[in-house]
Amino acid sequence: MSVDVPIEIVDDGSGRACVLAVRTQPNARRERCVGSWNNMLKIAVSAPPERGRANERVRELVAEWLALRLADVEIVAGESSRSKRVRIRLPLAEARVRLARVLANAARENGARSKGAK
Repeated sequence: MSVDVPIEIVDDGSGRACVLAVRTQPNARRERCVGSWNNMLKIAVSAPPERGRANERVRELVAEWLALRLADVEIVAGESSRSKRVRIRLPLAEARVRLARVLANAARENGARSKGAK
């Protein structure tokens, strides 16, 4: 079963891992999955983009949300950019399923926040 997600995610060629497009928002007031933005998973982190702190927090959150070990999440491109490529040690089909859950949870959470703000 193939799950369609609005995020760029491709197999890395090994069949055991894939690469995910991520857009980061450092220095955020609140850490969260914002949702999708320009085919990237948008992640808000409270850490500043100094000495790799925001990158490390992105890795930690992706690992937590996708139920992976931290060692299974690696930033392979964009270390000093907001746009990153993150390699996750998870087959593509399973990554899509887990990512769909993350996005669904983010939509619920973000929807509840906006309703409460009115």
